[in-house]
Amino acid sequence: MKKLENDEDDSASETKELLSELGKLDINLKVLTSTKIGMKINVLRKTHKDEEVIAVARALIKSWKKLVPDKEGKKEKEGESKFAVLKKDKNKPKKEYKEEEKRIDHEEVKRTSLSSVRESCTAMLLTAIKGEGELPEGCTLDPEALANEVEEEIFDKYNQENQPGPKYKQQVRSRVFNLRDKLNPNLRTKLLLGVFSPKDFSSFSSEQMSSDDKKAQRAKDEKESMDQAQLAHVEGTVTDLLKCGKCKKRNCTYNQLQTRSADEPMTTFVLCNECGNRWKFC
Repeated sequence: MKKLENDEDDSASETKELLSELGKLDINLKVLTSTKIGMKINVLRKTHKDEEVIAVARALIKSWKKLVPDKEGKKEKEGESKFAVLKKDKNKPKKEYKEEEKRIDHEEVKRTSLSSVRESCTAMLLTAIKGEGELPEGCTLDPEALANEVEEEIFDKYNQENQPGPKYKQQVRSRVFNLRDKLNPNLRTKLLLGVFSPKDFSSFSSEQMSSDDKKAQRAKDEKESMDQAQLAHVEGTVTDLLKCGKCKKRNCTYNQLQTRSADEPMTTFVLCNECGNRWKFC
């Protein structure tokens, strides 16, 4: 027991030392936005048991918050930036000044957009992971940490020039939709219980995230399609009188079935033996 307590003390001491070294680094808004280090330290603050570690983490977050301008501060900063350009370039033609002003605005919007989009997507994932009820029994993982890890994995895989492009947003929406699916509660439960990692979850296809019922139905449909194709080969009649509209070849198998009332003509089902194209006509 004493050894275990000593190990925990050593771990806490090492963590405090690392946090102190982190506080000495020159951290700016760009670094905070690109690394999301603030969110990670915030998770550490909420989950760590050592009070001194929590205090150091809280102090770090408080100091970094000063780097993020509020709406009024942002407006003042933008105004000062534009005024500086005006003062510096007052002898330039008016057209060049306006182009420079637009460039500054675009860069500022780009930086703030990256941060706000990623924070919004992380919040959506967190809400979906938490769900409406209590966490499953036996869950030891922190939903906020899971949401951060899933978002980071998706961003690293699908970002475009360090910007959240359409594929990134689509992947986030897909996971949020499947986690919220009331017909598929096992997906959220498995993520919270660590059955699969956030890295694996971020790479799942729609089929992998679907419920067991949907997977069973999909397998049943595929089997029926294969059975129909095999039936066409076994019981159908091979002919070269019919031409495939897809590959334009005359190697087909057809079957005729009475799908309507007896006084109506039979329906002909055709299968192209070359490309597998199927069609029907009366």
